[in-house]
This record gives sequence, C-alpha cells and structure tokens, in this order.
Amino acid sequence: MEHAPALLVIDMQNALAALAHRSAETVAVIAGLRARARAAGVPVITVQHHGGGLEPGSHDWRIVPELAPEEGESVIAKTSADSFLDTGLDATLRGLGVTELLVTGFATEICVDTTARQALSHRYDVVLVADGHTTSVREPGDGPYAAPDASLAHHNEIFRHLDFPGRSVRVLPAAEIDFSAPPAC
Repeated sequence: MEHAPALLVIDMQNALAALAHRSAETVAVIAGLRARARAAGVPVITVQHHGGGLEPGSHDWRIVPELAPEEGESVIAKTSADSFLDTGLDATLRGLGVTELLVTGFATEICVDTTARQALSHRYDVVLVADGHTTSVREPGDGPYAAPDASLAHHNEIFRHLDFPGRSVRVLPAAEIDFSAPPAC
C-alpha cells in the first residue's frame, strides 16, 4: 500500500490555547509542520471542538490565527474527545487516500490520545508528533493530575511502546518528520 500521510491538528482553539502548557511553543511547532506539509502536498485537517463553552462563531471557538485553516482545507467539527465519533473525519481521510495520520494538538490525555488510538482502530498508521501536542497548565495542588511535562513525556513513551497489529505507531519530533519519504520500517 502506498504511503499517504495527513497532518491532523486537534482543538487548537483560542480558549484552549490560552490554558495550554507551552502554548506558544506548541503552536510554533505545529505551524512549522503545517508549512512543510503544505509544501509537500500533504493534506492538513483541522479538528474543532463544538460545545462546552466553545460555541461556533465565538472568539474562544476559533482556531488560533497561526493555525487557521486555509481555503480548501478540511475542518472537522466534533463534540467529544474522539475526532472520529459522529464526524466526517474517516470519510474525509478515505476520500483523500490517507493511510497515515500525524497527530498534533490539545489536550494530550484526552482528545489527542483518544483520536490517535481511534485512528489505529480505523486502520490508519499513526505518528504522534512528540513536540506537537500539549495539555493544560497545572499547578501543584490542582488534584491528582500529572504535571504537564510529565504527562507529555508519559504519553510519548506509551505510544513508543504501543503495539497495534497491522499498524505502524511512531513517536517523532517535528524536526524528524520527512513528508517526502515513506516511513522507515
């Protein structure tokens, strides 16, 4: 089967970026990766959460300006942590002939993790972009959550060891992603 990647940008909306750990750095990583994907003719698909204070048309709901979808790019509306559930994501990917998803966005433990695992169940290979996902800022005493850096490292490590029969799962920093070459076996 031919290697056909797509870049998935999950929930990089104004309200969520405002509470994200390393927000500016993560946006910059994703923006650089998007530019490289576009230059290589790789589709960029933006997922945008609706509901829970993210009402369509509001400032909070809009994608951060640095990652705003360009004309002709797919935007998928979702209402749960799973970008595939009751959305057109799978049909969009199949229509584009995509075989591999490069997953980026917010929030690591919820929408990014859920969508990446569902991508595997939908028979896509997955690259978790190690420096292209983030979580919310947390302070000591905020509850039993892992600190943001620990959570990011934990998820990157889990995905490095995730075994999914018939699927390729890789964790790569954005700088190591080469859109012009098929993945190394």
